[in-house]
Amino acid sequence: MSRWDALNSFFHKTGVVVAFGLNALNGKRLMSNGATEGDWDSSNARDFIQYTVDHGYKIKAWELGNELSGSGVGTSISAEQYAVDVIELHRILNEIYTHYGETPLLVAPDGFFDADWFKQFLQLSGPNILNVVTHHFYNLGAGVSNDLVEKILNPSYLSQEASTFTGLQSVLRNYGNWSNAWVGESGGAYNSGHNLITNAFVMSFWYLDQLGMAAAFNTKSFCRQSLIGGNYGLLNTTTFVPNPDYYSALLWHRLMGTRVLATNSTGTEYLRAYSHCTKKARGVTLLLINLSNNTGISVQVSTGSGTSTEGNSRLEYHLTAKDGDLHSQTVLLNGNILRITPGGQIPSLLPVTVPAEKPILIAPLSIAFVQIPYVQFTACS
Repeated sequence: MSRWDALNSFFHKTGVVVAFGLNALNGKRLMSNGATEGDWDSSNARDFIQYTVDHGYKIKAWELGNELSGSGVGTSISAEQYAVDVIELHRILNEIYTHYGETPLLVAPDGFFDADWFKQFLQLSGPNILNVVTHHFYNLGAGVSNDLVEKILNPSYLSQEASTFTGLQSVLRNYGNWSNAWVGESGGAYNSGHNLITNAFVMSFWYLDQLGMAAAFNTKSFCRQSLIGGNYGLLNTTTFVPNPDYYSALLWHRLMGTRVLATNSTGTEYLRAYSHCTKKARGVTLLLINLSNNTGISVQVSTGSGTSTEGNSRLEYHLTAKDGDLHSQTVLLNGNILRITPGGQIPSLLPVTVPAEKPILIAPLSIAFVQIPYVQFTACS
C-alpha cells in the first residue's frame, strides 16, 4: 500500500478533491457473448476502503466501475447486476463510515450514456443509493482521425453533444432525481488523443465549449482525461509544463462560479457564449469563443437589468495561440506568453481593464473570459 500512502501525501499537499474508482469486475465470470455475469466480489474493495479510513485519508467519492454500462468497452455488466453491486457498495460505505463522520459520495457507472440501460439501472438500484451518475464522452472520435480540427471548429458538430446532456437529465428527472450528473471522463478524442491537437491550443475551443455546455445542462463536475498521460493531458508528460488547456481550466476555475445563467447570442453561429455568476466576486463572467478563422466579432452585452455602463469598467482575459498557430503548445494571455516562472510557479493571469461602454472585441480563433462586476442579478446575490 506504499503507493497509496504516497499518493495521499500528494493529495494532502495539493488539496485536491479525490474520487476513486473501484474495480467492478472482481469476481465476475466472462460469458460467451463478451458480457459478464455474477455478483461483485467486494472483499478487496472493502479492505481497501477500511485501510483508507483507518489512515485518515479523505475521499470525496467512491466510484464503482469504468465503461461497463450498456454494451460496455471490452465487456459489460447488465443493469440488473450493476444495481445489485452498487447496493452492496452502499452497504459497505455505510458500515465503514458509521463512526467517521460524513460518508463519501457513491458514484456510478462511469460509462457511455445508454438511456435504456441508465433508466433500468436507476430504477433497480432505487432511491438514495447513488449520489452521482457519471458518464463518459469522446465526441471527436478516435485520436488517429484526420478531421479532428475540423470537428473542433465546427459549431454544429460541437452542439451535437447537447443531446447526451439532455438525455441524461431527462433520465435523472424521471428515474433518479436524488442524483447529480457528472462527466466522469472526457478527453475529446479517444485512444490517447492526437499529438499537437488534443494537447495544443486548438483543443481549448473544444474543452471550454464543452465545459460551458455541460454546466448549462446542470452537470456538477467535469473530469478531464487527463492531468498527465496520453496526448490529451493538461500537463506535458515529460516536463510537466502546462499545455494550453491547463490555463483554460485554471481561468475557468478562478472566474466561473457554480451558478449558471441562461445565455443567448444572436448573429454568427461561430460565436459560442456562456455566462456564470463570477466566482467569489461581484457580477457575472462571460465565456466567449470565436470559432471563425477570418472574422473578428464585436459583442454587445444586453442584460435586461437596465444597468448603466457609465463610469464602469470590465476585466478581459483573451487567449490566443502563439504566432496564430492552432497546433502550438504555447498560449498567449492578452498578447503575453504564459510560461512557468524560473522558480517553477504558475505565472500571474492578469486581465486588461476596458471601459464598459466599449464593445467586446473577440479576434478570429480566440477565446475570452470577460468579468463584468457592475452587472448584478438576484441569482448571483
